[in-house]
Amino acid sequence: MSAATIFDLVSSLAVIAGLVFAVAEIRQYRSAREYEVALAMLQSMQTPDFIKALRVLYALPEDLSRGEVEERLGDDAILLYTLMTTWESLGIFVCRRHLRLGLVDDFFSGSIAISWRKLERYVREERAAQDRPTLLEWFQWLAERMREREAESPPLPAYEAEREWKAER
Repeated sequence: MSAATIFDLVSSLAVIAGLVFAVAEIRQYRSAREYEVALAMLQSMQTPDFIKALRVLYALPEDLSRGEVEERLGDDAILLYTLMTTWESLGIFVCRRHLRLGLVDDFFSGSIAISWRKLERYVREERAAQDRPTLLEWFQWLAERMREREAESPPLPAYEAEREWKAER
């Protein structure tokens, strides 16, 4: 084998090794970034107002009009905006691929699905009142993605899905 052939072979192996290393680094970077975004997401949502907003939402009947929601909740109606704009932000993050849909699903699929089911009429009436069809569009988009996932694979509680999980030793 000539020196030129050996040099070409070594050069090719170095390029391949560099590509493999680059791919591994990109994957590690994406994983770290997603972890940081998820941690920030959790910190922003583990607040008294967010928890209160969820409790207010869960207590609402379905299909109330905008007026009925505002009359029923009074000043607490603002809490629903906290919730809806949070889902709105998550929808954007998911669509832009800053967060995986599966991660958001693991954290919030039930709350998002319930939110849209109970607030769809409210949102549609709010859009009409504001003459803004894009109002809370990402909240709706995210809720529809959750619905699609659940149609393909019905939600399974973690205590069942991860029944065989074992701690690392």
